[in-house]
Amino acid sequence: MHRRFNETAPTPTLWTQEFSLADRVALVSGGHGGLGLDAALALVEAGARAVYCADLPGEPDARWTKVRDYASRMEGTGGEARLEYVSADVRDQEGMFKLGEMVGSREGRLDIGIAAAGILPDPAHCLDIRGEDLQAVPTWLITRTLPQMSDDSRQVMATNAHGALFTAQAAGRQMRRSRNGGSIILIASIAGREAFQGHPIAHYHTSKAAVLQMTRSLACELASDSIRVNSISPGFMHTNFIKPYLDVRPEYAEEWGRLNPLGRLGRPHDLRGAVVWLASDASSFCTGSE
Repeated sequence: MHRRFNETAPTPTLWTQEFSLADRVALVSGGHGGLGLDAALALVEAGARAVYCADLPGEPDARWTKVRDYASRMEGTGGEARLEYVSADVRDQEGMFKLGEMVGSREGRLDIGIAAAGILPDPAHCLDIRGEDLQAVPTWLITRTLPQMSDDSRQVMATNAHGALFTAQAAGRQMRRSRNGGSIILIASIAGREAFQGHPIAHYHTSKAAVLQMTRSLACELASDSIRVNSISPGFMHTNFIKPYLDVRPEYAEEWGRLNPLGRLGRPHDLRGAVVWLASDASSFCTGSE
């Protein structure tokens, strides 16, 4: 029997202990918007002291700043909760290591790492995919979202697969350094285990399948350091990630929604509970899971 059952005046602990992220520090790649920013805000709401959002833009936009200000005013955090923005490229391994070291040294710990950075390539038939297609950033991302990206930094596999690994390494090194253990969450995709007929994106499927196996492998290797590694595989989520597809084929929203038993596309806030559960001690016996 759990020792708490012998207490004469028991107090609830589920929210104050198991699910609480009080005083914890997180690093979230892809934290400028979409799933990454929603995950970062969820961590703050669960009590995290500081959440560092790493992403490509040199400066955060007005939306990110608004979320940061909202988090700082949130009741129950004592005004101590902080969202910090750092310009970083997940494809730069040494750069990510330095970022992790900066966070670990400044905060004295790093407890949570979330790899949410990712890109979706232009469709290409599997027999026509070239080697450079596995490295090229899709044209819609260049022209509509990140026109400031340089030619030599346009990579798909390096963002979705290598970037996830480098984020996990950056966080894991600091967790091992502080000897506090921690939780690493890799954002994979349903596309990592399912193929979508009519959507020729084998290169994207491949990159996300790599993340799933990476999760299991890292979980096995880092368990001895009390570091848990799990992944989340979202289905079709209504974010800027798929907006270019919906702009061209708006009927996809209804079509993809029907594929889900709930009859709709997901939204970033739908993952908040899963993120907090995996980041917290509530999932202390869960590692290597999707």
